[in-house]
Amino acid sequence: MRSDARYHSISILTLKWRMFVIKPIVPSNALEFKTVRLSALKDSPTAFGSTFAKESRFTDADWFKRATDWSGDRAVGYLAMDFGAACGIAGAFLSDSDPRRASLVSMWVAPAHRRTGIGRSLIEAIRTWARGRGAHKLHLMVTSNNSAAIEFYRRNGFAMTGIIEPYPNDSALIEYEMSQSILDSCSQ
Repeated sequence: MRSDARYHSISILTLKWRMFVIKPIVPSNALEFKTVRLSALKDSPTAFGSTFAKESRFTDADWFKRATDWSGDRAVGYLAMDFGAACGIAGAFLSDSDPRRASLVSMWVAPAHRRTGIGRSLIEAIRTWARGRGAHKLHLMVTSNNSAAIEFYRRNGFAMTGIIEPYPNDSALIEYEMSQSILDSCSQ
């Protein structure tokens, strides 16, 4: 396992005449993490396994712990920032049973920032982190009613695996698993 700083570095992107920054979630930005996560849960409630009602009750100490948990050797989180305001989020963790498998979680971009390249940049930050940890595949779950996200993931190299699970917050929905190989072409 690598713990190099380069896997937690800040990326600066200039997109459509604006500058966006992708930075790791760490305890010092836990309150920004809280803000964007709660915004995501409000905006897209069926895109997540948790709820705004549940997470809005977390204390600041809970958010600092979550930020710490998302900045270790087995998990990572990134924030997309636009002039100091968080406008996107993505996280990942390595599987306990198969460290060659990483899962992309909590992916969200604010509606005003969609189709600007931020989502693609968040996924690339996750891919880079996962490769640096020796993962070969990146997996995610997406709800059946989120056709825009399914298409976004397809455009970014993910494919349906055929695995489905019930969505925990609404029995009328299911979740589809999607995955992609993240091996460098020279190591395949």
